[in-house]
Amino acid sequence: MIIGIPKEIKNNENRVSLTPAGAYALIKAGHTVLVESGAGMGSGFSDEEYREVNAVICECENVFEQAEMIVKVKEYLPCEYQYLKENQIVFTYLHIANDKPFTDTLIASRTTAIAYETIESRNHTLPLLQPMSEVAGRMSVQAGAAMLQKNNGGSGILLGGVSGVLPANVVIIGGGTVGLNAAKMARGLGANVTVLDINTERMNYIDDISQGTIHTLYNNEYNLKGVLKDADLLIGAVLIPGAKAPKLVSEEMVKSMKKGSAIVDVAIDQGGCIETCDHVTTHDDPYFVKHGVLHYSVANMPGAVPRTSTLALSQATLPYILKLANQGLEALKEDPGFLKGLNTYQGKITCRGVAEALNYEFFEPKL
Repeated sequence: MIIGIPKEIKNNENRVSLTPAGAYALIKAGHTVLVESGAGMGSGFSDEEYREVNAVICECENVFEQAEMIVKVKEYLPCEYQYLKENQIVFTYLHIANDKPFTDTLIASRTTAIAYETIESRNHTLPLLQPMSEVAGRMSVQAGAAMLQKNNGGSGILLGGVSGVLPANVVIIGGGTVGLNAAKMARGLGANVTVLDINTERMNYIDDISQGTIHTLYNNEYNLKGVLKDADLLIGAVLIPGAKAPKLVSEEMVKSMKKGSAIVDVAIDQGGCIETCDHVTTHDDPYFVKHGVLHYSVANMPGAVPRTSTLALSQATLPYILKLANQGLEALKEDPGFLKGLNTYQGKITCRGVAEALNYEFFEPKL
């Protein structure tokens, strides 16, 4: 199979979907890898490193035109829609439940689109979402701590406080991979951390591994209203695989927060779980102020730490890329969890969460 690796063009998206080591593995298995010139530079991988493993360096148009499978990091931007076509596999983070124009284009082009974020493992985890969720969770605390600095418009609070001064209150909604990594980072900096969730087993796990140093609280409207009044930093870390994120924090709740406090909505690529995070921001202009509260809603947070992110992502995706290259769509038939990654096929939506989010008809995939 011919695999194409285009350069990412989203704002400050410096990741690349395949490392030279990944290209080497595919080429050794008998496949051809086309890499757009400069695709790996943002992550510290030169064109020469790809050439050394016999990857073909070429221009953007050639990658999209010749490849049988396009492997990306992020969704296509409108200027890339022209490259979508039938009889080509696209394998990337799609996040189409919150992107009707991209979804409609995938349907019209009859592209076979497989999403990293909806593939499941045998134990029902999300193996290709997990590494970037770890990065985003840890980065959310860094971003929040920076916003709290007075020179950035925040309240001037240090997350961990100092001797004789209380630490900041960090509230995290969701105890999954993002939430747990955010909690560990915030607690490591000395903050007072509360994680809200509805899964009692998950809360038991967090309480156990943190030895009670990370507080857990059942997530309902009453409890959420109570903790937000004293929160210095709120992190939204809610995920429903493939579906649009539910709006758990209302505008009225945000109004009740302290002036100069901060919000990081990690769920923004799925529409966001905080009502006032009503638009996506970029690394160039990452936050805005509403009701006196600083909001951060960057949809590609891991793109700011591309070396770490690319290495983590590539090692997770490579086994799946190899399966697709070796077996084509037959690989999906053999693995029900892999099949859940199929979002569009032959002009139809084949992911139930996406169909429900957009109010479109869902079709069981028939490969």
